[in-house]
Amino acid sequence: MTYSIRKAVRADEQRICELFIEMLKTIYHTEDVQGYDPGYLDRYWKNIEDIILVAEDEEVIAYLAVEVHREDVDYIYLDDLSVTEKKRGNGIGTSLIHEAENYAHELGLTDILFHVEKTNTSAYHLYERLGYKVFRDDGNRYLMKN
Repeated sequence: MTYSIRKAVRADEQRICELFIEMLKTIYHTEDVQGYDPGYLDRYWKNIEDIILVAEDEEVIAYLAVEVHREDVDYIYLDDLSVTEKKRGNGIGTSLIHEAENYAHELGLTDILFHVEKTNTSAYHLYERLGYKVFRDDGNRYLMKN
């Protein structure tokens, strides 16, 4: 399977929103899900360091939102990884995570954190295979860290 990874642009926003809804339906096993609130993705177009990575073949087939936090401890937070159902199992999620890890390295950041829903066992096992560990149990989800 051939695909490329790039930084998202505002023109990708509609497709990213569609993939977000698809992800929620998969995680929560229901059609009754809400998408992003209007303007939610604006921070990725305005903030210099926060980015969304997309994988595309003929269209955007996956995305990963990457937030840079510069606080007491600087870190990258991975948010909302979604691969369209028909393309799952082809290493696209892994490639997006590796690209985010490279981005963290470029910024001089070593800590990468993200949440995974406990019901999302396939994602949990992917992250585990990539070397991430449970950092904290947050009830219905885990905070994972490299």
